Amino acid sequence: MGDELDRFRSFVSLKGLRNTPEREDIITEIFASPDHFDVDELYLRLRGTGSKISKASIYRNLPLIKECGLIREIWHENGHMHYDPVYGRGHHCHLRCLKCGKVIEFVEKELVALEKRLGNKYDFEIIEHRLDVTGYCAHCRQTD
Repeated sequence: MGDELDRFRSFVSLKGLRNTPEREDIITEIFASPDHFDVDELYLRLRGTGSKISKASIYRNLPLIKECGLIREIWHENGHMHYDPVYGRGHHCHLRCLKCGKVIEFVEKELVALEKRLGNKYDFEIIEHRLDVTGYCAHCRQTD
């Protein structure tokens, strides 16, 4: 922990914005767990630490934290955007159970090779790819 805050401090400084303890508390809590989150989950986690940060403050700050490259949006479900803390972590994709919500992160070398082939074939500079595969985990298939 700390690299995320240093990156964010530099980012807001370059943008001519001021950093706040509230923003740092949000970032600290995001990176306290490697799990995906939505605003409600993050809000409850912050409240559990005694923080008085409002949901509105979280909503206002997430776009800036995303622009800084610390998190990314990964899917929208049940009216909520879900986020993934990505700074300092390698690229990965997701398998997501539609019943229980379990998320399995994975990395496949074949996808990296495919990305390179596509870039070469179409003379295209690929910056990122996202793969979110939905279905049912083994546990949920057994309980039906």
